[in-house]
Amino acid sequence: MRLEEILKDTGYISANGNTDIDITDIASDSRECVAGCLFIAVKGFQTDGHLFIGQAIKAGAAAVVYQDEMPDKADGWDNIVTVRVNDSRHAVGTISANFFRHPSSELELVGITGTNGKTTIATLLYRLMTMLGYKCGLLSTIANYVIDKKYGTANTTGDPITTNRLLREMADSGCAYCFMEVSSHALHQERVNGLRFKGAIFTNITRDHLDYHKTFEEYIRCKKMLFDSLPSGSFALINSDDKRGKIMVQNCKATVYTYSSGTMADFRAAVLEKSLEGSLLSINGTQVWVRFIGEHNAHNLCAVYGCAILLGSGKEETLRCMSALGPVKGRLEYIKGGRGITAVVDYAHTPDALENVLKTLKPLCRGTSLTAVFGCGGNRDKGKRSEMAAIGAKYADRIIITSDNPRYEKAEDIIEDMKKGIPDGDMGRVLFITDRKEAIRTAIATAPPESIVVVAGKGHEDYQIINGVKHHFDDREVIDECFKQIKA
Repeated sequence: MRLEEILKDTGYISANGNTDIDITDIASDSRECVAGCLFIAVKGFQTDGHLFIGQAIKAGAAAVVYQDEMPDKADGWDNIVTVRVNDSRHAVGTISANFFRHPSSELELVGITGTNGKTTIATLLYRLMTMLGYKCGLLSTIANYVIDKKYGTANTTGDPITTNRLLREMADSGCAYCFMEVSSHALHQERVNGLRFKGAIFTNITRDHLDYHKTFEEYIRCKKMLFDSLPSGSFALINSDDKRGKIMVQNCKATVYTYSSGTMADFRAAVLEKSLEGSLLSINGTQVWVRFIGEHNAHNLCAVYGCAILLGSGKEETLRCMSALGPVKGRLEYIKGGRGITAVVDYAHTPDALENVLKTLKPLCRGTSLTAVFGCGGNRDKGKRSEMAAIGAKYADRIIITSDNPRYEKAEDIIEDMKKGIPDGDMGRVLFITDRKEAIRTAIATAPPESIVVVAGKGHEDYQIINGVKHHFDDREVIDECFKQIKA
């Protein structure tokens, strides 16, 4: 594509050199530069792309978009086209959309945002609409899919170049829909700039990511940005049981719809019966058996149903397919073992999510005990650590506090912070085991027959980050090993 076309609507300040040249590719990582590409120097939160302009030129970049004054020009600077913009972070979204020919406008793109439930809703919508006969794409925390082709993912929401590249592949492959998790980080960092959404879903908002956003108000403001950007003719589907749902759609140009499990709404779901194997729900007056448990999953499924209807699906066919859907990896995923023990793996890593999981499982213990194994991540919001521990003490019969992803902190220090949330009278029910594998083994080995052991915090993750290094670790693998020993 011609560079001049790629720069359309960026409002660039100046350009040195001929912008009527062909560009082979675009990159914001100098390691991904190829001959004839455009390198966008983005000033990041951890690294500054301006420091790598020289490497991009050596790799063959034909042009560079930059933001800051360049006192020391990189070798080869005078031999390429250089374009200065006010904000390269903002520009990279527009450039990506231009280069890949605005693929989001060729799809029905639905963004899902909120603290909890994003992965479940996005994944189930992808599966549901596929079952209904459509070609679909998925951009999520667990994996990205173009129809049935799987791509790995590094973040909940990818960078603009990766996202538009995948959307272009979806459009060229004949996808009708794409369901995309949209994180608060991505909204703040303008990673979805240039995308055109057909609709957006708001799940809920509770304390999370305050290490990044600093205040809860700022976290809410960033989530709201998705709804502020929706064009007229699109839809906004909000959880009306969350009091901040109305805040999300203030000044929103989209048509607003609501879903709820407790109040009047456009889409309503209620739990009629429940067991470890699933629940009988009433959705807009029609009963349907689903392989999910918990009020929070009733909310999630109600959002899935509402979105499918808004996208034009038939009610009966939608409910029929929903009854065939299974749990998402690492989200209330249960494994049955010896002595009648059931282990449940869940990604719950916020106070609200942990409370939802434990409140859901406690009534299903049928007189036996509920053991909770969990920790808190390092180099993240420290304020939620004592809250998580207090919730564990409130709902679980036995608690084992352990490590999660300590990252660059000492796991022992994180556990000390969590310990502050446990009432003195409950300390007798709590064990502190730093080694996560040993904590899981202890929980299962000492669990009474017919009891439930929930291992929370990591869910689908198959790694543990210790001292900044990723080590292979999968809660489900450890649980399987423990159950094999019980059978032996």
